[in-house]
Amino acid sequence: MPKEITEMNGLKIIGREFHKGQKAFGDDIARIINSTLLTIVYFLGVGTSWIFARFSKKEILELKMDLNAKTYWKELNLTTKPIKEYYRQF
Repeated sequence: MPKEITEMNGLKIIGREFHKGQKAFGDDIARIINSTLLTIVYFLGVGTSWIFARFSKKEILELKMDLNAKTYWKELNLTTKPIKEYYRQF
């Protein structure tokens, strides 16, 4: 077998392994960056919402139930509005 053919096969193998290493490195870096960014967004988004809800005494979940109530449904007191108020809701 000529020497040039074996050298080309060796270079192909080295190139293929280098590409696999780059891909693995890129995947690891992407996983670290995504985890870091999602953690920051979670604490900024959910954390600040929780703080504002605490300061405003707002209860997002109704955890206290009246055991003597006939139903768990809440009265929403919905009324009918004039038709023009429904045209541009969004």
